[in-house]
This record gives sequence, C-alpha cells and structure tokens, in this order.
Amino acid sequence: MCDHACSDDPDRDPRGLHLHRRGLLAAGAGAVTTAALLDFAPAEAGRTRTQVFTGQFVDPTTPDWHYLPFKVPAGVNQIDVAYTFSPTDTGVGFSYNVVDIGIFDPSGHELGDGEGFRGWSGGARRSFWINDTGATPGYLPGPITPGVWNIALGPYAIVAPGTPYRVTVTLRFGAPGPAFVPHPPPRRVPGTGPGWYRGDMHLHTVYSDGRRTLPQMITAAREAGLDFINSSEHNTTSAHLRWGRFTPQDFLVMTGEEVTTRTGHWLAVGLPAGAWIDWRYRASDGELPTYAARVRSLGGLAIAAHPFNPVPSIRWDFGPDWADLDAVEVWNGPWTGDDQTTVQHWHDLLVAGRFVPAVGNSDSHNESQAVGLAQTVVRSASLASGALVDGIRGGHAWVAESSKVHLTFTATLGARVAECGDRLDAAPTDVVEVLLTARGVPGSLARLLGASGVLGFAVADAWGHVRLSAQVPGSEPFVRAEVGRPDGSNPNPVEGTPIAEMAALTNPVFLAAPAAG
Repeated sequence: MCDHACSDDPDRDPRGLHLHRRGLLAAGAGAVTTAALLDFAPAEAGRTRTQVFTGQFVDPTTPDWHYLPFKVPAGVNQIDVAYTFSPTDTGVGFSYNVVDIGIFDPSGHELGDGEGFRGWSGGARRSFWINDTGATPGYLPGPITPGVWNIALGPYAIVAPGTPYRVTVTLRFGAPGPAFVPHPPPRRVPGTGPGWYRGDMHLHTVYSDGRRTLPQMITAAREAGLDFINSSEHNTTSAHLRWGRFTPQDFLVMTGEEVTTRTGHWLAVGLPAGAWIDWRYRASDGELPTYAARVRSLGGLAIAAHPFNPVPSIRWDFGPDWADLDAVEVWNGPWTGDDQTTVQHWHDLLVAGRFVPAVGNSDSHNESQAVGLAQTVVRSASLASGALVDGIRGGHAWVAESSKVHLTFTATLGARVAECGDRLDAAPTDVVEVLLTARGVPGSLARLLGASGVLGFAVADAWGHVRLSAQVPGSEPFVRAEVGRPDGSNPNPVEGTPIAEMAALTNPVFLAAPAAG
C-alpha cells in the first residue's frame, strides 16, 4: 500500500499533513496499517472543509484493514465521505480488487470496540453521510463527537494490477439537528403460545448490499408465509433501530448480523437491538470463540453460513466441525451441490457423534431471490426471540423449500413421542415406530436416514402427499428425514440417490440412550 493525505482546504494547517507516519500495528492475517492523520481546522457555521486520502492497493498480501484517521473539531454537524476504486469484474458474480469501507468515531476502533462503530457498507456504496438525525443506510446516526475518527478500508481479493483509491472527507459545520429516535422491533408477539413457526434468518436489505427496503422485506416475508425473520445485514446493525416502524403486530423481526470475515461468514441471530459483533479477524487469529461466546452471552445464536460455498472468504475456513457454533446453515437459497455437500458433511458428523443443529435460509438480496427459499420451521414456546433461539439451539426444527411444504416427523416408543431434536432414550432391544408425513411435495422421494444408512423410503402420490413409517431398532443412534426430487440418474431410491431439488429435511430424533460416561 502507498497512501498519502492531501487537502483542498486553503485554511488547513499544513503541519497536520504528516502528524502521524503510517505504521504497521499488527502482523499476520489480522494486520492493519494507519495512514497519516488529517487535522481539520475549525470553521464557522454553514461552512464546509474537505480533505482527501489517496493511495493504491497492489500487493495481494496487503493487510486486511487500513485506517485513515482524521481529526474532527468542535462545531461539526455532519460528516460526508465519498470514495473511488477500480474493481475488476470476473463476469461470474464477484469481483477482484474491491475496497470495502466503514467508519469508527473517537470512542475507539480497535478489535472489539463496539462503542466506536458508526457504520459499514463494504463495497456496496461509494459514499455515505452521518449526522445527529440520520445516516446513509449501513451507518449509525448520532452525535458528531470532536476527536479522531477513523475510516476503515478493507482491500479484498487484490490481484494485478491492483486498484488505486481516493477517499474524500467533508465536514459540515453548524448546530446539531434533532436526535435520532430509535424504533427497535418488539422481541415477542403477544398472545402466541407453543407451536411451529416459520422463519428466514439470513436476509439483506438496502441497509447492507440488498435491494429491498425494510417494508418491502416484511411484505416479501409475509407473502412467503413466514412468521419471523432475522435482520442480518453484513457487519452492521444500522437497520436494528428502524424495524419497529414497519413491523406488524403479528409478525416478529429478530435482530442480528451476518458477521462477514475474510475466512467465512456466520450469522448472529436474536441479538438485542443495536448489539454489534466484530468481524475483523481471520480463522488463524483465534478470535471466533470470543465473538461466538459474546453472541451467546447476549441471548443469541452463532450459525455458520453457506459453509461449502466455493468462493474464498465466503466459504467456511474456521474448521470442519463448526466448533464454537450453535447451528449450521445446511441449505442456503435454491438447492445446489454446495448444499448437498454441506448436508453430507453434517450427516457424517452426526454419525461420528457430533450434533450441530441444521437450519436453512434464503440469503435473499433482491427481488429475483425468493425470501423463504429455504426457511426454518421451529418448535418454539412462543413467537418470541428468546424462545426461537432455544428451539433452534435444541435442534427442534426442520427446513423446507417453501410454506407449501408441511411435515410431521415423530419417533414413538410406548407412551413416549419424540420430534426433531428430542431424545427417546431407547434400549438397544427396543423397537421404535418412526413416522414421517409430508404434503406439498409432488414428485418427491422421502427417505429415513440413520447412522447405518437408509432405514426406509416412500414416493409421494399424485397429490403431493407422502407417508413413510418404519420400525427402527433402539440401537440406532438417530433417525432423520429428507424429502426431495431425485435427479433421475438412479431409479432406485437407495442411499446415494442424488437429490436435484430438496423439498424438506429434518434435524434428527435421537433414539439410543447416551453412552455411559
């Protein structure tokens, strides 16, 4: 990186140009650099002052985070930032030579300094503004505190010839505007009780890199037959304090974040409104356990997102067993080979004795990507954030391609009946009655699967209904179900039949009693 600061403000004290030399603050994957400080001189109300950072990213091993500090004097009521860079479009859905951007106020910008976080837009916007009353989506309104602010640049996928950048900072002077009035969504829907609730926990609006507004997202979710969604913008909480203006009384919006690191994405689900989770680390930094634990301490869930996506930084590189996480997104958007690989790996972990609850979400960014494809159906004590978190953490959930799919899945031993995530504690000599019923699944094959392989199968009738029952020995550690449309390459419904389109899959019911410790 080669960077320098310059100014088109004739009143600026030139001594501020190199007040601090650029310095390496850390080594390794999480390395950062800091540019020379821009020191803005005071001005009268109604005036503006503008200064510029310029530089170039050419080295693929450049540190992940570069900070551009500027000193804000008293009397500023708005900060405007605009920047340019030159991405290289691959033509296959992603770009090289991207420069992400965000900002921190004087409260702090070190790893974990949530108090200083004032917004992030990644590479989705080329400008933003912040004042007391409002901010560009992705950014947090609030006081323009005098002191040193830091713009954070995140070079991503840098390849030859690299990219130049130019960051223009404009301060507007004047009296502060009215304070921003937060409207967080309620954390529960009154009057609801035990039941199965449908939701999509991975969605993006204009508050990160999505195209829908908040009202449009709620409309899409209700049209998809959902009962709840989770706000999961990339690396920002800026939508949290606005959802309450648009949320119907019979609908739940949980607040969270897609924590978008350079070595994998994960969902923070069910956070208190405004709670921000840092993303500025790689797998090699060993920070994931700290931030996943922070999510749990706040009453939320940490969920691995699209772990077998083939794109570097989007795929999951924090470890193959999803350690430190509460669940895994085994189905992301329309069913693909990535999802099939994830489910197979998840099943292999189950056989090995490790259970990570499975969920499915749409990851919808725009109108061409259906909300609720996929969706997670959760057994919950009520339609409330905390109750849903408990249900998902316990594995009391199944995943569907749409709200047209209805499913029941039980394992019965005498008077005991178990559903997804439950444990039956059967003896090895017991025989468990397992029953799967589904409707809304035309052309589908239903299978019961256990550690020993396929335990039973059935084909949906002409009306899209399927009923599958099997007697399973109590020695089988678990049983789970899949319903999907085969790809036609294998006419025999046995283990290994490829699924072209999944219609539904369940978390396991655990049959056998746990081994004595």
